[in-house]
Amino acid sequence: MKDADERPHPDSWLTLQHDAETGIESVCAHFKGHAYDPHDHDEVLIGVTHQGLQRFHCHRALHTSTPGRAILIEPGAVHDGHAPDAQGFTYSMLYIPQRWLSVMMDARGLGDISGLESAFRTTLTDDDRLTHAIGQSVFAIHHQEGKLARDQSLDHLLSLLSRHIRPAPTSTLSDSQRQMYQVRDYLHDRMGSDIGLDELAAWAGLDRFRLSRQFKKTFGLSPHAWLVRLRLRTARMLLAKGQDPAQVALLVGFSDQSHMGRWFQRAYRLSPAAYQRQCTNVLY
Repeated sequence: MKDADERPHPDSWLTLQHDAETGIESVCAHFKGHAYDPHDHDEVLIGVTHQGLQRFHCHRALHTSTPGRAILIEPGAVHDGHAPDAQGFTYSMLYIPQRWLSVMMDARGLGDISGLESAFRTTLTDDDRLTHAIGQSVFAIHHQEGKLARDQSLDHLLSLLSRHIRPAPTSTLSDSQRQMYQVRDYLHDRMGSDIGLDELAAWAGLDRFRLSRQFKKTFGLSPHAWLVRLRLRTARMLLAKGQDPAQVALLVGFSDQSHMGRWFQRAYRLSPAAYQRQCTNVLY
């Protein structure tokens, strides 16, 4: 990871719009140099690169998106971002809640993708029709064009998106994987607590080194990295609802508001207060 005190390039910018009825967020941004640290989202991410080279790691592979390419990222998929060229990159992105997407897709007979346990066929695609549909949906939400424009653009987007979803194959978890899912649930239930590795290992009945290896093998992240990302996702949800940032920090397990702010800035390139203002117009 980058150092916590690394700041975005002064020419970088980001704007966000939150649609209260659907829960969808639209983001339009431009970054030079380092954009954001590895992080994940509870939402489905669907975006388009408009200018420059947009480079990021996802699914343990390095991807480079060029202008006109669509970006498709599943919930929980850890990704980062940076600009390999001096001019940086510009992109727009929709953050679509899983539940909303599942209901809408099912209602249109496009398949049951509850929780999106299925995956996208590719992380990047050159589907021009999909790219155009994403752009229309971003415009409708970001510029608050009204419900009719929003609904029609999203309906068109979903019909095109269905072609890019690949149902996940049915698989049986090994005993080790099943145990790591239990460890993950233990962390989730105690998100607000200050849990040590020895405590976690004792609960799982493993030594701390074996636990760390197996957890990372299963989820691609260390227990601490996974917990930080859980706290960030939860904080983001609570902030969007207008809860006090200081209270949110304590609820999700950060030591204080500044501690949450440092991690939030690294992952989303916005302070918690700035994110909340753009979502709710609640000022702190």
